Amino acid sequence: MHGYFRVGLLSAVIAVSGCGVNGSESPDRILVGGSVWTGDVDAPAAEAIAIAGGRIIAVGGNDGIRALAGPETDVVELDGRFAMPGFIDTHTHFLDGGFRLSTVDLRDAATPDEFAGRLAEQAAQLPPGTWILGGDWDHEMWGGELPDRAWIDDVTPEHPVFVTRLDWHMALANSKALELAGFDPNAPDPDGGEIVRDGTGRPTGVFKDEAMGFLYAAIPEPTEVEQDSALSAAMRFAASLGVTGVHDMGTWDGLATYERAHGRGALTLRVRAFVPLSTAERLAAFVDEREGTGDDVLSWGGLKGFVDGSLGSSTALFFDPYLDTPATSGLTVIGMDELADRVRSADAAGLQVAIHAIGDRANAELLDLYEDLVRENGKRDRRYRIEHAQHLRPEDYGRFAEFGVIPAMQPYHAIDDGRWAERKIGPERAGSTYAFRSLEDAGARLAFGSDWTVGPLDPLLGVYAAVTRRTQDGAHPDGWIPEQKIMLDEALRAYTQDAAWAGFMDDRVGALKPGMLADIVVLDRSPFDVDPGAIKDLKVEMTILGGETVFERGD
Repeated sequence: MHGYFRVGLLSAVIAVSGCGVNGSESPDRILVGGSVWTGDVDAPAAEAIAIAGGRIIAVGGNDGIRALAGPETDVVELDGRFAMPGFIDTHTHFLDGGFRLSTVDLRDAATPDEFAGRLAEQAAQLPPGTWILGGDWDHEMWGGELPDRAWIDDVTPEHPVFVTRLDWHMALANSKALELAGFDPNAPDPDGGEIVRDGTGRPTGVFKDEAMGFLYAAIPEPTEVEQDSALSAAMRFAASLGVTGVHDMGTWDGLATYERAHGRGALTLRVRAFVPLSTAERLAAFVDEREGTGDDVLSWGGLKGFVDGSLGSSTALFFDPYLDTPATSGLTVIGMDELADRVRSADAAGLQVAIHAIGDRANAELLDLYEDLVRENGKRDRRYRIEHAQHLRPEDYGRFAEFGVIPAMQPYHAIDDGRWAERKIGPERAGSTYAFRSLEDAGARLAFGSDWTVGPLDPLLGVYAAVTRRTQDGAHPDGWIPEQKIMLDEALRAYTQDAAWAGFMDDRVGALKPGMLADIVVLDRSPFDVDPGAIKDLKVEMTILGGETVFERGD
């Protein structure tokens, strides 16, 4: 890749030696003296960039770009640093992430005692009656035993607790939370969910998927002020990581929060806001009322739905049973007939659908549904998405490209789940887990994201995961399922131009070429010049949105 990048740079410098700007306009800013990965397949590398009116007006060699500068032009000396299109994260729970920046963190709690101790510390800092949320615990950290409310009841007697597993498909409630929610210990499992019980039939406080709903209903809704504050915190954090765009798998309240911020001119990244698939009729009316799907900063028109649960919760839907829990092969969160009706309604309204599918059966049946609708209603530019596309049958790889389905994937999950996935599904099924290489080779357009806060928001960690597949426990130095690694430029493309494609923004962002919006991230070094294992250690030096700096290291 290093040689490829340098050859591209040479040709770009030669091609740009006579570059100019339309009319006599001088750029507002130029970035010079660095290495630039443009994301433009026709001219992937350059040395400098010129910006005017929030858009890129020229990309090329240092001399050609410096010659464009006028007396008022802001000259940013890159001093050998690396510039590229801003990262676009195609799957976040962005406002929830903002809230969780200030909640209890259980992700790396390594023992039940540490798990309980952190909740005790959080309770000691909050007034009695305050809900303790967040968490992102991972029971695999202490060997796979699910937590129990008995672990925490004594240390949180006056605080209702509802803390989720890191995948958000399972959560632990303490007895105080169950009391406030009016929980009936004899309640049956709801469709699409499970109330976990011990050997005596006692509910342990762990609830899976649809069984979590009644507890969510008991949690007080955040105020608008709290929502606005969470958004501000999330945007600051995103800018520090070079993220200039997110797709938020959120709610109507979330969309209203974005609209308030946009009205104040306070959005410092581009947002594509998804709302629940069950509200397709409401979204269609909203699009009509607003006379479109938004603008370059805030857009809508996407719907998020579910087929199944998660691997870690044993609720992802497979054709064959789990090895560690052979009584189940997972579950469907919604019946496929009902899901088909909802997707058909959304398709008729011209709305984009993004459906969560983890297990191989969930993905296969969702591809069947998409295929049926394409054949039924004819081909058009739908950009159907499968969120996660985690476990696939090899015969399903080619269907993504054939029917224009976008695999919206999160590479960090591969190096996280890779620590324990084979214990649950065995090496054969694990061999097609997060099949980046196979999907690329089949012609699919990968769109990467983080699933924040399920995974870390940092896109450089995601790029590292995609090109190395080195699990977090260090057990796979050559990569877990190494044949599914992809090349660095492919991973960057999945976080930039193909991520933009997944949100109908590819004609405006995702590449650095004249006419595109000037969304740029500057790194301290080029990822093409370091060992792949060091990609996660690169630092974001500057983040630019529409030509304006929204983050600079040291400020």
